[in-house]
This record gives sequence, C-alpha cells and structure tokens, in this order.
Amino acid sequence: MNERYFETADGCRLAFVDEGSGTPVLWQHGLGADGNQPAEVFPDIDGIRRITLECRGHGQSGLGDPARISIAQFAEDVIGLLDYLGVERAVVGGISLGAAVAMRIAALHPERALALILARPAWLDTDGPAHLAIYRDVARLFELYGSDDGVLHLEHSARFREIEAESPDNAASMRGFFARPDRASTIALLSRIPEQGPGVTRQQINTLALSTLVIANQQDYVHPVELAEALSRLIAGSTLTVITSKTISRNDYVVEFRHALNEFLWPMRNQP
Repeated sequence: MNERYFETADGCRLAFVDEGSGTPVLWQHGLGADGNQPAEVFPDIDGIRRITLECRGHGQSGLGDPARISIAQFAEDVIGLLDYLGVERAVVGGISLGAAVAMRIAALHPERALALILARPAWLDTDGPAHLAIYRDVARLFELYGSDDGVLHLEHSARFREIEAESPDNAASMRGFFARPDRASTIALLSRIPEQGPGVTRQQINTLALSTLVIANQQDYVHPVELAEALSRLIAGSTLTVITSKTISRNDYVVEFRHALNEFLWPMRNQP
C-alpha cells in the first residue's frame, strides 16, 4: 500500500491510503487489523476511489492519548480525513469495527454518506456485547502474562474453547493479538473498544434512508450472522449477502466478498 499521513486536531499522526479515482468509498478495517485487511477484499473498479484510514493504534498510525480511544473518536478521525482530502460525501463502510464506525457516520452525519456497507458487523446498538468479551480476555491476559504465557492461559479458558469449536478463524485472530509488536497499544485497544458501542440507537438505525449492503458469514462467533440479519431488517431496503466463512475457504471468502462489493458499487461509479 502507498500510505500517506495526516495529523488530527489533537496531534495524532494517522496513516491512510487514497487510491483510484471517481466515487469515493471510505472502506475501514476491523479491530487490531491494518489497511491490508480491507484492501484484500476490495474489488478493482474503474470509477471508484478507495480511501482507508488506519485508526489510532493500528497499522502505521500513532496511538495518541489512550484515553481517547473510542469508536466515536475513530469516526471523528475519519471525518477529519475526508475533510483533509476535500471529500464532502462518500460511500461509508467497513469490516467489523469499520462497520461500527461507518454506521455511526451514516446515522449521525447523514450528509456525509452516499451509501452504507456493513461487513461482518460486530455491534448493533448496545455497549459491550457479550460476544466481544473474548477481546477483553486477551487484553487482560496479555497485560498479566505477556505473549507466550498469555496465549497458553487463553487457550485453557472456557470461552476460547467455545470460540475455537465454532469459529477457528476467530480463534486464530485471538492468538494473533499476542504477536502484535506494540503491547501497550494492543492492550489499550482490546480493553476499551469491545466495551463500547457505536453510539447510535435502534431508532436512528431504523431511520437510515440510504442504499445499504450488509455482508455476513456463518461460523463467526464475534460477528454473529443473526446480528447482521437484525441490522438488515432495521434498515429499510438494505441487501443482506451471506458469503462463505474463512473457516471453510479463505479463497471463496475473498472471491465472494469482492463480488458482493462489486455488485453494490458498480452502479455508483463516477458519481460526483
């Protein structure tokens, strides 16, 4: 990725990618990931401009003040990036955490959203959903025991064994957090973000009046397909697409993900 940087109002240096030309699509990553995650599943479409911000504590971006780490702050940073780039309106979307950020923008700043993509959403309207408690487990064990011993304690926990049985891909992600080089930022992110929500109500979600794609897959403990179905029911006229889980086939997951995005974005090419 050809990353660039901008500085937020509070002095945090954030990395971003801005590639292609045409209709801008803000396309955000999940918790603990970097810009490679959303890039992998994004199709190459003439007339579409992809913009991805690496949120605080992710990828090449700085962490800044850990007390400011929040979904609300990430959304504010994204709007700051759009302002920096002179983008008034964009298709807003993302994976997991990125979907929560996009939903917040669409609900609270509807003038900035052309359309909405919620891929593998992990939040609806509540703070600290139970299916995200495993992230807080990882943060606690990483802080108490470090990398190697922390993984061992995680693998012996009942919650992790339940997740591994249902979604080996989720389990692999949890192990992977212990290999992140910046321990402090990992603990800050995993202890704070999963306790939060996107800061929108069901009524606000229900009143969203823009073209929306919801993407889900089975065998995904931390991104339940039932949650994606609930969001799709709340947003009138939205399209729900269920794709193959990475647990079954990573290749099929990527191919089907790209196809779903291509079908949704193709009619929006080169919009002013």
